[in-house]
Amino acid sequence: MKLWGGRFESGPAKLFEDFSESLSFDRRLLEADLVGSKAWALALERVGILSAEERSRIHEAFDRMLEASRDPSYLDGATDEDIHTFVIRKLEEEAGAVAGKIHTGRSRNEQVATDFRWWLKGEIRASQQRLTGVMAALLDFAQREPNAVLPGYTHLRRAQAVLWSHYCLAYFEMFARDWERLEQAHDRADVLPYGSGALAGSGFPHDREAIARDLGFSKISRNSLDVVSDRDFALDFLFAASTTMLHISRLAEDWILYSSEEFGFMEPGDEVTTGSSLMPQKRNPDALELIRGKTGPVIGSLHALMVTIKGLPLAYNRDLQEDKPPVFNAADHLAGALEVLELAIRTTQIRPAVMEKAAQDSWTQATALAEFLARRGVPFHRAHQIAGGLVLASVKEGKKPQDWTLEQLQAIAPEFDAEAAELLQVRRALENHTPPGGTAPATVQAACQAAADRLAAMRREP
Repeated sequence: MKLWGGRFESGPAKLFEDFSESLSFDRRLLEADLVGSKAWALALERVGILSAEERSRIHEAFDRMLEASRDPSYLDGATDEDIHTFVIRKLEEEAGAVAGKIHTGRSRNEQVATDFRWWLKGEIRASQQRLTGVMAALLDFAQREPNAVLPGYTHLRRAQAVLWSHYCLAYFEMFARDWERLEQAHDRADVLPYGSGALAGSGFPHDREAIARDLGFSKISRNSLDVVSDRDFALDFLFAASTTMLHISRLAEDWILYSSEEFGFMEPGDEVTTGSSLMPQKRNPDALELIRGKTGPVIGSLHALMVTIKGLPLAYNRDLQEDKPPVFNAADHLAGALEVLELAIRTTQIRPAVMEKAAQDSWTQATALAEFLARRGVPFHRAHQIAGGLVLASVKEGKKPQDWTLEQLQAIAPEFDAEAAELLQVRRALENHTPPGGTAPATVQAACQAAADRLAAMRREP
């Protein structure tokens, strides 16, 4: 069945039909097409193309199709060109000749754009929900280990100690920005194309605001030429998805390292690890590695759509059939990664004693000592040299920070006093970072509460 053909003496070659079919991937737009077509039938009734009785028959047919589509086998055996042709064929079977009116004044261009936007809006909301699940898991982890100390790193070298909860909040902030980017992508997708025709606008006096309300869009497009060929909203989603995956991948990389024997800071749960087919002792962080690996295809999807769009003249071109596979691919990878990451967070156990010993023994307190001296009036360059000299002496003598007595410290620099000696304990050094955003215990406790409030607002907002 074709929705066109009067201009042609014969049909396209079978080879070309096979090459151009899209039902194999756009089938997931079935619900969007049925819901959108119901709204279009109502719009046709408003302009007098359909009678109330005809519109009712069409709506009843679409409702039956929606119900039947709950069965995963509903599309089995279909050989239609695409999901839109499938819907029209099924409508004729359900409603009879009146089905021929449903496409009055409607271009495939605006139909596809509307379906795609409607579907993507729902997918973005689902992604945001999964993302808040990850954020909640991080907050729970932070709150169940409020006193654990972790060596923070720069250049993958131990730098300054931080609370584990402060570390969890760092990723919470990344994911909060990801949630906001998805919200912006949703806002860009939340624009109705219906009523734009093929490119020049509809030839019927449709109430586009009414169609937007029927379909749950908050805005209508301003320019018909633009909206039928616009896929910026898909790029916005792909960029948001790619950035989210980058952050997920960074966390996965941290935990792959932290769970290795060389670090020994944590133990992922059995739920997210696997063994070796040869080596009985192995416990591999496969879930985290897969999360890291699936970041590549998502970033690739962004690049793929950008390259598809980059040379297209206005308005619609058939190249845009290829807009959906990268979006579907990225959405699937993002959904899986977020769900597995939440499971990994909730089933991983940390080893606070190992983490704290690493922070204590590796001079992560050195900066706190230099800052102490600076508060005592020592120029910071001199303070930095004194603290660095103390570390050098420790390395040469094989001493840990806690091995130094006050008298020995004062032999290095008379500016050291009893308070400075206390800073050799990593937990005391943590208290040096009291401004908002720092890792002092009271500051982090307040940040956790603020994060919980923000998360609650995110879960209410959509």
